Amino acid sequence: MANVLRVGSMFALAGAISPEREAQIKTINETPGVLWTAAAHPRFADHAPGANRRVYGVNGDWNQDVEEAISRGEIQRVEAASNAEIPESFDSVDNWPECAKVIGDVRDQSNCGCCWAFGGASAASSRMCIATNASLQMPLSAQDICFNSNFNGCGGGQITTPWSYIKGSGVVTGGQVDGTETFGSGWCSKFSLPHCHHHGPTAGDPYPEEGATGCPDQSSPRGPSACDSDAEAPHNSFASDAYSYTGTTVSARGVANIQQAIMDGGPMEVAFTVYTDFEDYAGGIYHHVTGFMAGGHAVTMVGWGVEDGEKYWKVQNSWNPYWGENGYFRIRQGTNEGGMEDQAIASSPDATWGLGMATSATVQV
Repeated sequence: MANVLRVGSMFALAGAISPEREAQIKTINETPGVLWTAAAHPRFADHAPGANRRVYGVNGDWNQDVEEAISRGEIQRVEAASNAEIPESFDSVDNWPECAKVIGDVRDQSNCGCCWAFGGASAASSRMCIATNASLQMPLSAQDICFNSNFNGCGGGQITTPWSYIKGSGVVTGGQVDGTETFGSGWCSKFSLPHCHHHGPTAGDPYPEEGATGCPDQSSPRGPSACDSDAEAPHNSFASDAYSYTGTTVSARGVANIQQAIMDGGPMEVAFTVYTDFEDYAGGIYHHVTGFMAGGHAVTMVGWGVEDGEKYWKVQNSWNPYWGENGYFRIRQGTNEGGMEDQAIASSPDATWGLGMATSATVQV
């Protein structure tokens, strides 16, 4: 891996590294039984662990928030049958190749705590494609969700909010800043904040680190009310480009139930508690080793597998494709790392997706 600092390894130190981070990486790599590699990127090495807690944008107790929504009848709990046949490995991209482009679209939340909106936008885009047999294969706008469903999206939110907003108000189409990444430009409302180099090792990352020139601390812009000037028909009218679904919003908890829910309908949004050692993730099957709690982070769970007898979840992050394992990370399955197996949320597999199906006014939290 190019341009990586790995303490106590073949990689030589190319620049300063904070003593705190050096000690943390040394502890991780020297701990017996660790399933992942810890390393530091030269552009981030001199930061102490926990320097970038801003992007962890899930506020409060998301488990309680989902449970309260279930008790109100807004979300339905789903469970796998006792005799369910669950394969050893599963990847949504492989299972639904007709939707591989949208499922594999790794996004970038910039230096903004709207992971909760990105996790929802990614999972919803995939589920819409799958539910419509790829007739609706397009990116749903994280910009719309983050800044219209929440008065301060960069300040954080909840994993229930994207689904309430999409179902109740509809969400327009939209890709990445400047039309970069998988889907290019021409959609209604692209993400307006710049790409950033997110903490952790990477290879060939062209973006500036969080807080640096080109990736400043971000505050929430006003929510979009019109499509971008470069939006193309039929996605150039904010009022008529709103996709939503009728049907149930579902939640699954526990390994088998989440696996069955993903097999039934596609990727799901989840949240987990992030510890500072996650900043040093350079590949492998992550599990917490050392460091303090940094915050709550929302991501998109796309599948699972096993490597050398160790079971893991495959998870899509929103820190661009240069981070981690091409924008993804694997995390140990069955130990509920960071509470990731407590709640997975998405539209139901039999939800009906389309235009003009919203059921209520804009949700604000």
